[in-house]
Amino acid sequence: MSNAELIGQDPGWVIALKGLFIFAACVFLTIMSVWAERRIVARMQQRSGPNRVGKFGLLQALVDGVKLALKEDLIPKAADRVIFVLAPIISTTACFMAFAVIPLTGEVNFFGHQTVMQLTDISVGVLYVLAIASVGVYGIVLAGWSSGSTYPLLGGLRSSAQVISYEVAMGLSLVAVFIYAGSMSTSEIVAAQDKWWYAVILFPSFIIYTISMVGETNRAPFDLAEAEGELVGGFHTEYSSLKFALFFLSEYVNIIAVSALATTLFLGGYHALPGLGFTEQWLGGWFTLAWFFVKVLGFFFVFVWLRGTLPRLRYDQFMKFGWKVLIPFSLAWIMVVSTLRVMSQQQAPRVIIIAFIFSIALIYIAITSLVDRQKVNHAKAAKVTNSEEPNFPVPAIPNSRSEQLNG
Repeated sequence: MSNAELIGQDPGWVIALKGLFIFAACVFLTIMSVWAERRIVARMQQRSGPNRVGKFGLLQALVDGVKLALKEDLIPKAADRVIFVLAPIISTTACFMAFAVIPLTGEVNFFGHQTVMQLTDISVGVLYVLAIASVGVYGIVLAGWSSGSTYPLLGGLRSSAQVISYEVAMGLSLVAVFIYAGSMSTSEIVAAQDKWWYAVILFPSFIIYTISMVGETNRAPFDLAEAEGELVGGFHTEYSSLKFALFFLSEYVNIIAVSALATTLFLGGYHALPGLGFTEQWLGGWFTLAWFFVKVLGFFFVFVWLRGTLPRLRYDQFMKFGWKVLIPFSLAWIMVVSTLRVMSQQQAPRVIIIAFIFSIALIYIAITSLVDRQKVNHAKAAKVTNSEEPNFPVPAIPNSRSEQLNG
C-alpha cells in the first residue's frame, strides 16, 4: 500500500498526534542543535563552550530561551506595529509547514493504526516545500521594512535578493531528480532510490543543492542578511524578547527542514545505509526514524563546520557565484541528464552513451582549462601593471651627508 493510501485512511486524532509529534521533534531538535553548534564550534576553536547549566551544558539553550522570554519586549517608535509583530510569526510558521510532506518513517504501528510518519502526500510535494520556503522570506523582508531603521531594511533587501538568486539554483538542481524519479512526490522519490541514492548518480545536483541550501537559510558563509560587521544585526536588529526568539527558532527549524528535504531527495530518505536494510524492521519499523535523523544531523554538522571554518563572502562575490556559476552549471547539467535519460529509455547502445559521457568530460576539461588560462593571464597583466614605475614626481635622494647638510 502506498503512503498516499495509508495517509488517506488516517482518522483525525492520528493526524493531530502526528502533527504534534513533528512539532515537538522540531522544537527539541532546535534546542539540541543550538547546544551542539556551540559545543562543536568551541571544540574547533579549542575552548570549552557551554558546560555549566545541566550535564555537559545540555540545558543551556533551554535557559537561553527562558531568558529571552523574560526580557523586555520593545517596539521602536517608527516601526509599523502590526507588521513588526506578524513578521517573526510568518517566518516561524512557514518553517514548520515544510515538514508536512516529508516522510520520516516507513509503515509503522501508531497507537494501533497502520500509517507512516507523514502528514500528507501530494503529487507536487517538493514544489510545496519550495513554495513554503519562499513564503518564509516574507517574514524577513517585512521585519526589515517594518522596523523603521536603515540597517534592518538593508538586511531585508539582501535576504530577498539572496533567496531569489539561490532558490533558482536550488530549483534547477532538483529537476534532475524529477527526471529520474518520474514524480515530484516526496514518498515516490524515496521509493525510487531503492537501489542507488541520487546523491551518487546525480552527484552534481547534490552538490548544487547543498550549496544552495546554505544560501537559502542565510547561514555562514552566506549570512549576509544579518552580517554583524556591516549591518549590526541585519533584519532582526530592532527585535527583542520572544519575537527575537521566534527568528532564532525559525533559523534552526529551517536548517532542519532543508536538511530533511536533502535527505529525502538525495540520501534515500528514511531507508538504512547500504547493507543495513535489515535494521528497517527493528522496533516495528520505527528504527527508520533513527536513520532519517542520523542523515539530517549529518547535514547539520556540515552547516556548523562551514560556520566554524569559512569567512563571510563579500556581497558581490556571493551574487556572482549564484548567477554566474551555480545557475549556468545547473542548466548545463539538466541538458546532460535529460539526454542520458532519453538514451536509456530508448535503449541506445552502451557505446554511444559512453561516447557521449566522454565527450561531455572533454568539453568540461577544455572549458575549465580556458578559464584557468584566462585567470593566469589576468594575474600576469595585473602584476605587470603593478610593477610599473609611478608616474608622479619623486624628489631626488641626496648622494652624501654634505649635500643633506647643505640642503
